[in-house]
Amino acid sequence: MVQGKPPFPSKLHLSLLVFLLTILDNGVQCFQGKKVLSMHKFRWKQESGSSSCLSQKSRWENGAVILEMKHKDSCSGKILDWNKKIQKRLIMDNFQLRSLQSRIKNIITGNIDDSVTTQIPLTSGIRLQSLNYIVTMELGGRKMTVIVDTGSDLSWVQCQPCNRCYNQQDPVFNPSKSPSYRTVLCNSSTCRSLQLATGNTGVCGSNPPTCNYVVNYGDGSYTSGEVGMEHLNLGNTTVNNFIFGCGRKNQGLFGGASGLVGLGRTDLSLISQISPMFGGVFSYCLPTTEAEASGSLVMGGNSSVYKNTTPISYTRMIHNPLLPFYFLNLTGITVGGVEVQAPSFGKDRIIIDSGTVISRLPPSIYQALKAEFVKQFSGYPSAPSFMILDSCFNLSGYQEVEIPDIKMYFEGSAELNVDVTGVFYSVKTDASQVCLAIASLPYEDEVGIIGNYQQKNQRIIYDTKGSMLGFAGEACSFY
Repeated sequence: MVQGKPPFPSKLHLSLLVFLLTILDNGVQCFQGKKVLSMHKFRWKQESGSSSCLSQKSRWENGAVILEMKHKDSCSGKILDWNKKIQKRLIMDNFQLRSLQSRIKNIITGNIDDSVTTQIPLTSGIRLQSLNYIVTMELGGRKMTVIVDTGSDLSWVQCQPCNRCYNQQDPVFNPSKSPSYRTVLCNSSTCRSLQLATGNTGVCGSNPPTCNYVVNYGDGSYTSGEVGMEHLNLGNTTVNNFIFGCGRKNQGLFGGASGLVGLGRTDLSLISQISPMFGGVFSYCLPTTEAEASGSLVMGGNSSVYKNTTPISYTRMIHNPLLPFYFLNLTGITVGGVEVQAPSFGKDRIIIDSGTVISRLPPSIYQALKAEFVKQFSGYPSAPSFMILDSCFNLSGYQEVEIPDIKMYFEGSAELNVDVTGVFYSVKTDASQVCLAIASLPYEDEVGIIGNYQQKNQRIIYDTKGSMLGFAGEACSFY
């Protein structure tokens, strides 16, 4: 049965909590309904030197493959103007939102375009559309750094000969030098699966009749080429005949990464292809954007490899055969312990996505959240809005600020306690324009999205076979 309201603590419990103070390792102090954030830890660091995409590590532990995960910025080289960079992210993220909404509407209306347990280190990267975190895997014996995206299904890398390629740090994959590479024929079931996985049908090539693919992104970026099969290594686990896109024409702001790995729900996603090995379970912990921060992508469901600091709470994934996304039922939100009221709770229409940056909520929910947040944060000076972010403050004169807790509740009493680093988005590096990192959808009937900014320092567990999704607090670290 769908729960209409989240479980809230009793008044007795609240009176006791006011005497409790927890000091965390990252300099954040927790009071009743609020966290105190030291601003020197929140301001953007402008000295970002060039670093290699191939720094990510992997290991095998208790039957799980663990890949180190980082933000895509660590694959982008030296950033000379951080103000332009962090502002550009919002522009690209808005393209991502429109692309997802357009794809959903096209699937619902039938307007399909006919054009052409292993743990991995996870790191953050900057992205164009929705893809912000990167991992390193080995394809055909060559290491490839790829963007991680739960909102995509077909994995792809740039391939030689490349008619049009963007600059990447790793050598471009050359299938002609791999004895294990094979093409996929256009009359195969794999080729027919492209329509649901990419929104575009497969197209037949000639001599031989290979299966060609096209994936379009919301800002005009794209990848196209042939569908192939190759040996994929995740740590010390080998996936034979891994199906992926061998991109011959690719254009976009992919930040030096070799391509993308899709963790979506269709048959062509990496998760579906390795389901016999790891039971359809994967999880990640997304780190912050700092250069030294790292998280992990875990293939497999052995919870002993997690480092969560709070118990895992699970909610049901909403299944929709026409829309291969990870849908959840958002039943409530609290700000500083105060429940916000909105008619759109409990409507089964919100996606959790590792690729979208800023969470987007139906207007009624967002306005209620915004009003309560501004009310509790009213002691700080305001600042101009920036694009989709309309609740902004000038915090340049403060050494620390008290930030109201934001908690999201889901069907089955699951809760996501937004980390203090996921509450504000700094538009300017001097903290003179710091905005609430949540935005409103244009229309009430559009599909909401829980973005990666609100998922930082959380263990997010996807059980695709059990159709459950779990949340737990975790200070993200690969080591």
